[in-house]
Amino acid sequence: MSTLQPARGTRDLLPDEARRHHHVIETARALSARYGFAEWVTPIFEFTEVFSRTLGETSDVVTKEMYSFTDRGGEQVTLRPEGTAGICRAVISNGLTQSLPVKAFYAGPMFRYERPQKGRYRQFHQIGVELIGAAEPVADAEAIALGWDILAALGVAADTVLEINTLGDGESRTAYRAALVAYFTAHEAALSEDSRARLARNPMRILDSKDEGDRALVAKAPLIGGFLTPAASAFYDGVKRALAGFGVPFVENPRIVRGLDYYCHTAFEFTTTRLGAQGTVMAGGRYDGLIAGMGGPETPGVGWAAGVERLAMLMADPPREEAPIAVVPVGEEAEAHALAVLIGLRKAGLRAEMAYRGNVKRRMQRADRIGARFAVLLGSDEIARGEATVRDLASGTQAAVGLTALAGWIKDHR
Repeated sequence: MSTLQPARGTRDLLPDEARRHHHVIETARALSARYGFAEWVTPIFEFTEVFSRTLGETSDVVTKEMYSFTDRGGEQVTLRPEGTAGICRAVISNGLTQSLPVKAFYAGPMFRYERPQKGRYRQFHQIGVELIGAAEPVADAEAIALGWDILAALGVAADTVLEINTLGDGESRTAYRAALVAYFTAHEAALSEDSRARLARNPMRILDSKDEGDRALVAKAPLIGGFLTPAASAFYDGVKRALAGFGVPFVENPRIVRGLDYYCHTAFEFTTTRLGAQGTVMAGGRYDGLIAGMGGPETPGVGWAAGVERLAMLMADPPREEAPIAVVPVGEEAEAHALAVLIGLRKAGLRAEMAYRGNVKRRMQRADRIGARFAVLLGSDEIARGEATVRDLASGTQAAVGLTALAGWIKDHR
């Protein structure tokens, strides 16, 4: 017996779970299209620089979690840990900064080397949207409203809370950064080693620390609201008005932050209490400095990403496909006729299957195992009459149906 197992932090998506994932992605894809977001598919791996530039050379993702390697050509490449960087790289490399705004939807696997836990894997899946080239507050609200509509369509909106905050503009963050440096310097001895290093490079990243000692200090740290410029306050007010216009409920959480300099203005998270510690199911914000930081022109952008695994865990069982039709030949001479019936049912848009071997009893057992609604039995007598015996496996009743009318009869009676 084989002892081969999936690599740690990965798993197989067998049919029932794959169906749940598919429902999340298809629901998001359909609603995104309704909002004008076209689907983009970028490579699963990129040059490492794409992520080290965008996620920050000192971030935990870059220093501890990326699957990076040198390929046979000597290039440093990385399996993508998130989707935004690839979309922004594609905007630049395809010369689309002159054709803005761009509204992109994406879905697919991401990779991070971290400790596997509930709802978090080393290969995981995300859906996301990016609205690039729109600098207005209503763009932030529209992206968030799309996320809300997706959660509602999946039946999980009632289990989530939208929390929003503002990160201000550049001038706001400069003043706020100075206040944080002063505060954390006064408590430097109590900071973790990582946060002491961040104090010199990027004090806002201390606010994201998971260290318990750091978190106690963060709880008493200054909030950015006291450092907003009038323009930043006006932008935030515009986002909140637009969210109200879209009918999206929210609460303000001044502790939501993004540590990297290209983030600005809106930051938000949809959170739940139903998944334990892994409470964030969708998160995003505005990143007006990202494309410029990757070597492109100054370009505004806003977007979000959501974990498919977490959404699949939250939602109820999605609708199942129509039950299949089992085609059951009675005797060897009926095999060829049964094959023709099988093909005809499929061409008519019906899901149909036929067991490859066994007597009638075994083939009917197979029909039960696959959850068939009808069994279409074909023997020499039926073939001579140009009919099939159709048995309703739910009620046990059966009827003789002409072969030419078979597909229509099944559609009318299923």
